[in-house]
Amino acid sequence: MRSIAEHVLAASLLAAPLVLPAAPASAQNAPSADQIIQSLKPSGNLLNGHTRGIRLANPNGAATAATPQSAPQAADSAGPSVSLTVEFATGSADLTPQARKTLDQLGAALASKDLAQYRFRIEGHTDTVGTPDANKALSQRRADAVSQYLEQHFGVTAARLQSVGMGEEGLAVPTPPQTANAQNRRVKVVNLGA
Repeated sequence: MRSIAEHVLAASLLAAPLVLPAAPASAQNAPSADQIIQSLKPSGNLLNGHTRGIRLANPNGAATAATPQSAPQAADSAGPSVSLTVEFATGSADLTPQARKTLDQLGAALASKDLAQYRFRIEGHTDTVGTPDANKALSQRRADAVSQYLEQHFGVTAARLQSVGMGEEGLAVPTPPQTANAQNRRVKVVNLGA
């Protein structure tokens, strides 16, 4: 006969596989407002308000404050950033319900006291399907749609947002022309400083 402890141990071992598969699903969700805040919070001189200048990316990917003698860098190295999957209806700038959920987290983050003093660049990115000119125009409309959503639903003023359509520039995953890739269809938010 088995003891009560042996029955409990056997039952817990049988139940364990039923619990474990559910854990990875939460890792696939869009980032929370708190996670976005942590990604966009500046550090160093920008955090202390000592500079409003250019921020340069060093080789290990961290941003550092530039001195007045530093040469300007490309716009995509400006400061802390986060890339978000924002789903749109195919070929349009219409936000899907899933996009609104993601933007609700972004809006809460940008409206928070932690980020309220900063300005942000909202970059629209596409994959390589279509012509470069069409993708540039589509990504601009999508970046504008994101900015308008943040203004209307979270009171983030237009003065704090700069919408830029990047089109196929700066692909997250390098792909040949006419290649669909969901990772390249994204919105990148970059902290521009105070």
